[in-house]
Amino acid sequence: MKRAAVVMHPAKHEYIDGFRITVSKAMADRGWAEPLWLETRPDDTGERLAREAVRFGVDLVLAGGGDGTITACAEGVAGSGIPLGVLPCGTGNLLARNLGLPLSPDEALAVALTGSDRRLDVGTANGRPFVVMAGIGFDAEMLDGADERLKNRVGWAAYVLSALRHLRERPVRMVLRADGGPPQRCWASGVIVGNVGSLQGNVRLLPDAAPDDGVLAVAVLAAPGWTGWLRLAADVLLRRGPGRVARLACRELVVQASRARPWEVDDEVAGSTRQLRVTVEPGRLLVRVPAAAG
Repeated sequence: MKRAAVVMHPAKHEYIDGFRITVSKAMADRGWAEPLWLETRPDDTGERLAREAVRFGVDLVLAGGGDGTITACAEGVAGSGIPLGVLPCGTGNLLARNLGLPLSPDEALAVALTGSDRRLDVGTANGRPFVVMAGIGFDAEMLDGADERLKNRVGWAAYVLSALRHLRERPVRMVLRADGGPPQRCWASGVIVGNVGSLQGNVRLLPDAAPDDGVLAVAVLAAPGWTGWLRLAADVLLRRGPGRVARLACRELVVQASRARPWEVDDEVAGSTRQLRVTVEPGRLLVRVPAAAG
């Protein structure tokens, strides 16, 4: 009899007992054993729990939480051959949205138990894995300034309000070196490296990004002042190029900033740094997707 492990972020579930009952019943109805229940903590966001589940020998690891929990679980199962099922419960749910996974808990659970496995790339930024995006500069500032209570009330619009507070900041000097090539010098407000292409609000920042092509898509944002940001937003929303967004694709990227800037991986701000080093491991992660997509 198959058995799954459920790694869940308890704060993301309003009725945690109801969640447990729903999951257990869905599994029993499909001939699965009672799942192994594992709850995250502030000092354990899911990676160690997912690794424990793999060692236990489960057939599937379910990640129930936001993008941070899902990324942590992805790190724990990557390379193991055990698929990851996504039960999105956060504000952004960027991996689920980019893969076309359902956001409804019941539908997401059905896909996790009956879908197909898709092999995805996994990026690493300064030693930390990501399955959606990593970045330095403006995007990390926007994430860091988004109020948690506001996110719970208005969703991704909280990121927009946070972004407005940083539009007056001037770009900084950055040097980019892709795949060991010659350095590219520029003034930039931020650099975003994506395994997938869409941001919050379904904004398609990296239209050529694909999570299983073995390369990462890169966007360099250059927007001095309010006017520059309005023009950049128009370039992105209307898909005009290149405009104020320079794009490239690579397997390895090193970004050197003239001064320390905040950086992030999959919506989690990791601190400040002057250097962001990003690489990709093709096909390292199995994710459960709808059968037709698989």
